[in-house]
Amino acid sequence: MFNWFRRQTGTPSQPEEQKQTPEQAPPEAQPTDTESTKEEPSLTQDEYLNWAKTAFANIQKRKAQQAQAPSESTETVVEGETVTVESAAKTTAPIATSSTPTVEIPEIEAAAPEPETSAPSPAPAWMRKSDRLEILKETAIETPAPKAKQEPVAPFVAPTETADLPFDEEFVWSARVLAAQGRKPEDISSEEISWLKRLRQGLGKTRRSLVNQLKAIVGQGPLNRDAVMEIEALLLQADVGLEATDYIISTLQNRLREEALPPEDAIEYLKTILRDILDRPLKNLGDPAFAPEKDTLNIWLLTGVNGVGKTTTIGKLAHLAQKSGYSCLIVAADTFRAAAVEQVKVWGERSGTSVIANPGKNTDPAAVVYDGIAAAQSRNIDLLLVDTAGRLQNKKNLMEELAKIRRIIDKKAADAKVESLLVLDATLGQNGLRQAQVFAEVAKLSGVVLTKLDGTAKGGVALAVAQQLNLPIRFIGAGEGIEDLRPFSSYEFVEALLNG
Repeated sequence: MFNWFRRQTGTPSQPEEQKQTPEQAPPEAQPTDTESTKEEPSLTQDEYLNWAKTAFANIQKRKAQQAQAPSESTETVVEGETVTVESAAKTTAPIATSSTPTVEIPEIEAAAPEPETSAPSPAPAWMRKSDRLEILKETAIETPAPKAKQEPVAPFVAPTETADLPFDEEFVWSARVLAAQGRKPEDISSEEISWLKRLRQGLGKTRRSLVNQLKAIVGQGPLNRDAVMEIEALLLQADVGLEATDYIISTLQNRLREEALPPEDAIEYLKTILRDILDRPLKNLGDPAFAPEKDTLNIWLLTGVNGVGKTTTIGKLAHLAQKSGYSCLIVAADTFRAAAVEQVKVWGERSGTSVIANPGKNTDPAAVVYDGIAAAQSRNIDLLLVDTAGRLQNKKNLMEELAKIRRIIDKKAADAKVESLLVLDATLGQNGLRQAQVFAEVAKLSGVVLTKLDGTAKGGVALAVAQQLNLPIRFIGAGEGIEDLRPFSSYEFVEALLNG
C-alpha cells in the first residue's frame, strides 16, 4: 500500500525537506546538497533518460507480475478500502431501534466494527451510552457507503489504473522530477508518475503565460526599469500578489547584478526563490510533516466559503487517507447550507467512507461533531474529517459556531490532534486570498488546500498565500477526479509551474 502522506519529497538544494519522512529517505538522498542552482541536477540529460527508462521498465514488470498473480493480489492492494466493506457485509444483522429506519440500521451495524482494531460487540459502543443514546437515535444517522456503490472506487487504487501509462515526454519529465529528489527508479510507482503528469497539465495555463516571456526578459542581463515592470506585470497576472512580486523582483535583481545569467540559469534561480517563499511557513513549525498520526485520533476541520470545493475536497481526502492505510470517518457539520449533507453523503459513497449526519434541518453542528467524535473513538478511527460552515456574510455567527465546535473537541477528545484547513479556490485569485484572510482571523488555520488549479492561469496565488498569510499549503487539487488531490510539494509545484 502506497502512503501518499509519507511520500518522500524534497529538493537537492533543500535537504531539510527529507526530514519530513525519515523512515523512507534513502541515505543517498542526503549528500546531494548544493549551494548553487547550476549544481542541482545530479544527472546528465542522457542519464535522466536512462533513469526514466529503468523506472518505466520496473513499473511494467510489476504490472505483469500482478496480472499473472491470483485475483487475491488485487484485493491486497485495495485492502484498506474493500476488506472492511466485505467483512462488514458478512456481519450485517438487523437491529431494531426506536427512531432510525430499519433500512439504514444494517448499514450502521455493518460499518461499525473495524476488523483489526475493534473488539466484537453486538452494537457500537457509542450507541450504548446511557445518557446520550436516546438523543443520538433521534438526531444522528450514519450513512456508510453501500457495497454496490463502493465497487467503482476500487479501480482508482488498483494497479490497472495506469496500465496504459505511455512512455512519453511527460513520463520523462515526471521521472526527472522524482530523480532530482533522490528517488530510485525501482521505488517509483505509476501513481506518482500519473499525478505529476496531471499536475503539470493542470498548471499549463499559468506556465504558458509566464515562462517564455520570463526567459526573454531575464536573459537580457541586469534588469532595467522596463524589464522590472514587465516581470511585475507577468507575476501579477498570475496572481502572485504584490508582496511576493516585490520580493521576487528584488531578489532576482540582486543576483543579476552580481553576474549575468543565461535565460535557463536565470529561470533555475527563479525556481529557488519561489520554493523559498512556499517553504517559509514551514520553518516556524517544529515538525513540517503533515500526516495523520497512528494510535491517536486526528481531527481535520475543513473550512471555506460555499462553492470553493470544500465538500469535494473532503471526499478526496477520505479516499486518499483510506488508500494510504488510514481508517477514516466524515462528519457532515455544515447543517445550514441547503443540500450540503446530501453532497457529503454522495462523496462518502464515492470514497467508501461512512458519514455521520443529522437528518434534520438547521441542527446544531457541534452536536453532530460530538456524535462523530464518539463514533470515531469507539472504532479507533485514525482520521475524522469535519465539514464546517462557510458563511462569511456574518462573521460573528461563524466565529461562534467554530468556537463551539472547538470546545466540543477539547472536551470530548482532549488528546486528539486537531488541524484547521482552509479550502481555497485557485480560480478566485486575489479574491480568494481576501477570503483566506477573514478565515485566518476566526478559524485558527493551520494550512491551506488549494483546489481547481487546472482551470486557471492564476496558479501564482499559491505564492501569495504563503507570503501574505504565512500559511503552509498542505494539499493541491488539479482536476475533478477523486485521484486529483495530493499532498503539496514545493519542488514539484515549482517544476510544474516553470518547466516549459
